[in-house]
Amino acid sequence: MSEPAPTLTMPGYRPRVAGQQVEDALRRRGAVLVEGVRGCGKTWMSRHFARSEVRLDDEAALLLATSDPDAVMQGPPPRLLDEWQNAPQLWNRVRRECDDRPENGQFILTGSSSPQDDVTRHTGTGRISRVLLRPMSLWETGGSSGAVSLKKLFEGESVSCLPEAQPGLRDVALAVCAGGWPRNLGQSEDDVLSSAGDYVNEIIRADIPAASGVRHDPTMLRRLMRSLSLNVATEAKMTKLASDMDTGHPSGRNTVAAYLDALRRVFVIEDQSAWSVNLRSKAILRREPKRHFVDPSLAAAMLRATPQRLLSDPSAFGFLFESLVVRDLRVYSQPEGGMVFHYRDNTGLEADAIIELIDGSWIAAEIKLSTGARNIDRAAETLLRLRDKMSSLRVSELAALVVVTPTGAAYRRPDGVQVAPISTLGP
Repeated sequence: MSEPAPTLTMPGYRPRVAGQQVEDALRRRGAVLVEGVRGCGKTWMSRHFARSEVRLDDEAALLLATSDPDAVMQGPPPRLLDEWQNAPQLWNRVRRECDDRPENGQFILTGSSSPQDDVTRHTGTGRISRVLLRPMSLWETGGSSGAVSLKKLFEGESVSCLPEAQPGLRDVALAVCAGGWPRNLGQSEDDVLSSAGDYVNEIIRADIPAASGVRHDPTMLRRLMRSLSLNVATEAKMTKLASDMDTGHPSGRNTVAAYLDALRRVFVIEDQSAWSVNLRSKAILRREPKRHFVDPSLAAAMLRATPQRLLSDPSAFGFLFESLVVRDLRVYSQPEGGMVFHYRDNTGLEADAIIELIDGSWIAAEIKLSTGARNIDRAAETLLRLRDKMSSLRVSELAALVVVTPTGAAYRRPDGVQVAPISTLGP
């Protein structure tokens, strides 16, 4: 028996948290679809598992996919069909190949937008698994030690440690502005900050019209993205976004809705939904989602923020830091089927993040830019009040209460609340 072809792993590859999901999906299904925002590393990660490939962002490959689609399907499995949405007719061919071939793990598809005709995607049920890839977390870029494992917190463990390489607040501000884009690894600070602005311009100029089919006014879309940036990590309503855009006509809400849908199709925004929970009290839950870009660097670019400007504006820095933490919590909890919500009721009680796994277990987190003792105490008090409001069922499912900070030591307080700098968090 001949040896299988080697994978296409590129030099400098860094493992991704979502990689385990890809490996598991290839074992269970005929194909896996890796989707996510452009530039987050889908091809980089997928080549680590693929043994042959066709790049459908190449004109010659696209012509072949049109004239002889069977030819692009041939190659040692798993075969990577990169940017498959450029040749959507291949979806049904992949489905049929998965039916005809006896082995699982035949294809990896990557896509940075959802095709307008979603009907073609529904026929993949039972044959094609989906994995969402987000930009890199701090643990994936090497900016976090991972000493405080989210999985271990769910298992009831506590951690006390002082990071060997203690980052400063400016390092955290740079992480916000740089984002988790693989192409920025090893680049100078000036180049990293410039590339964030370039990326936003490409979203507005090319990604939205090419992927969404929405006829858009670039100026209005830019205004919406700026409004989202000003309101990041808040529960801004559509009326607020429309007002910020200054549309000047009654259909402003419909315009906002259309643009938001287009941004979701290219995976640029990812709202943080409100948590549904059984309460012991009669408090009324607020249901508005919090607004987030898939990576805080996009908001920072729209605001023309730099690390120095963030340090001089703690309010803006605080919201962007919260968005950074939410991004990482989403990445770390994803392999366990986790989702990240927020909580707020009409009594003023709120929690910045509720991480809930598929089995119902949950962690409540407060995210604080200031590491002062008084601020940590207030955050812990909020979390303990939230715990006391839960019904007996939800309290029994509570795994941990966590205060996430930008810097400092990780430790368990006497009241049981875990304090964890973002530079220690990991999967």
